[in-house]
Amino acid sequence: MKTRSFRFILSLCLLASLLLAPLRGLGTDAVPAAPGAMPAVLRILLTRLELTTQADIAIDGTYTADIGGVTMLFPHGSEITVLLIGDRLYIDFAGMRLGSGSALTLTRHQDAGGENGLRFAGSDALYEGDLSLTVRDGVLRPVLSIAVEDYLLGVVPYEMSDSFPLEALKAQSVAARTYAVRKALRNGPSDYDLADTTNDQVFKGRRFDYTNTAEAVRETAGVCAFYNGGLAMCYYGSSNGGQTELVENQWGAGEDTGYLDMRDDPYDLENPKSVVKTAVLPKTALDIEQTPYGLRALIAKTLQETLEKQGYDPAGESLRIDSISAVSVDTPKFAAPSRLYTMFHITFTYSARTRTDPVIITSHILTSALTDEIEISLFTAAPGQETATPVPTQTPAPTATPTPVYGPFVPASGEVSLSFPIFPDAEKALSLSINQYENELWTVAQTDQAFVVESRRFGHGVGMSQYGAEWMAGQYGMGYADILSFYYPGAVLMRYPSAAKALPSVSSVFTKEADPPPSPTPRPTLMPVTGTAGEGQWYATVENIGENSWLNLRAEPNLAADILMLLYKGQRLLVLERMPQEGWVHVKTDVVEGYVMEEFLEKE
Repeated sequence: MKTRSFRFILSLCLLASLLLAPLRGLGTDAVPAAPGAMPAVLRILLTRLELTTQADIAIDGTYTADIGGVTMLFPHGSEITVLLIGDRLYIDFAGMRLGSGSALTLTRHQDAGGENGLRFAGSDALYEGDLSLTVRDGVLRPVLSIAVEDYLLGVVPYEMSDSFPLEALKAQSVAARTYAVRKALRNGPSDYDLADTTNDQVFKGRRFDYTNTAEAVRETAGVCAFYNGGLAMCYYGSSNGGQTELVENQWGAGEDTGYLDMRDDPYDLENPKSVVKTAVLPKTALDIEQTPYGLRALIAKTLQETLEKQGYDPAGESLRIDSISAVSVDTPKFAAPSRLYTMFHITFTYSARTRTDPVIITSHILTSALTDEIEISLFTAAPGQETATPVPTQTPAPTATPTPVYGPFVPASGEVSLSFPIFPDAEKALSLSINQYENELWTVAQTDQAFVVESRRFGHGVGMSQYGAEWMAGQYGMGYADILSFYYPGAVLMRYPSAAKALPSVSSVFTKEADPPPSPTPRPTLMPVTGTAGEGQWYATVENIGENSWLNLRAEPNLAADILMLLYKGQRLLVLERMPQEGWVHVKTDVVEGYVMEEFLEKE
């Protein structure tokens, strides 16, 4: 009975673990099929190129473009320039300038070479897809249509480093793919699906030396994260500071994000690459500058009324923190287990001092009384008077600002405890701001000599921490499914079938090679004639025919006789006799003997 109970409890525990971590331990081959299909291409607005009125493009592939109703083929290695002149696009290629109206599309085709894409001036990355160029607000508007997997090759190594462990890169590939596909499938009437900036995901084209990324994308091809039958929003950021954040805390309530939770992240916390800012507050300070000026200025501003009543200077440079006995942070902004604290507390003793600023006396020449008595011309002399040469006015040399005189530091009586909002007051005073969200996680640690205040979190903190993923894969050997399970605990992985469409082949019109131009038929070597002309015989040369024509040597002196050989222009002949048949002669060479018509010969 006990054994059966133990097995039952063990079975429940295993079932619970599977439900709580649906992605854990899931091999790539075991990923189930996803419903529906991925888009064949993503349309990426290429704003990072900062194109205005000119685009210089190297075609490292095979592309065509329809220009003015004519299809042009740009073979591998072509270089083109697209110009915006007025409101029209023109393309410069091979010394020609062709107008293409208000739009131009470079269409990619099958290519037998290794690379097949475009490179823009100033970038060595390859953009693998069709490029559409239109005009918007007086500048070029480039949109690249690219297959999902090719798009990821230009995203993953820039959102995460190619040097990260392979399993971390796989997790990043799934997160980036899910985000892109979800965005494209929900796209409205816009002419693009994603921008190439942090507004969506950074896309900079493909670099072939990023081999780790290529392997990660290939091994997770088509894999996306789903929740409740739909694509999850796989948020990710650089570092969460040791605790993941909830979507509703960061951006307010919206769609159901039950696949995310708030949890401590020891992996992000352990990774030395995670961004941390530190302020050290000594428990005992012998010098005024040992305590950060920003904190002294904040305290002086808070104690301004007290300091002024006592005759002291209410400025940070006149306040010395002599000792600190307590420092703490508390008051989470959100419900437990949130550690996003909002209040900073400090208990300390201080000394203050007086300040005396020197009085600056300046001399003035008063001329108003004179101008009331005498009319003075500034441009002409009075009649009968000569104008004196004016003496240049000497500009006085600038003098240094006098240094204020400070009195000695006088200790105040007793300890003071003050509280400040962390955002923005304490954060600014201690220079602990990391990002624009005002969501850094603060901790306070105590040593024998000081209180150490640390600020962590670079980014919104929602979803996957990239530095956490790196540490999980590199230090703990976790697979990409384990990483995704930790950061998206309510999601499941499913795989789309390949959506990449085959590239169109180049029309046979372009692949058909032109026939070579005809070349003159090579002349055969002329036959020798060495015999001596006898009585009534003479020498003649075949002349009265075309350069590439010939004269028929026949077996009998008539046009119906068999042709023995073709005689070419310049062939020398020994004429033996004229024949009774009108116009025919009997001829011979050292090789052959027969009959030709005399009209085609020139007598020597």
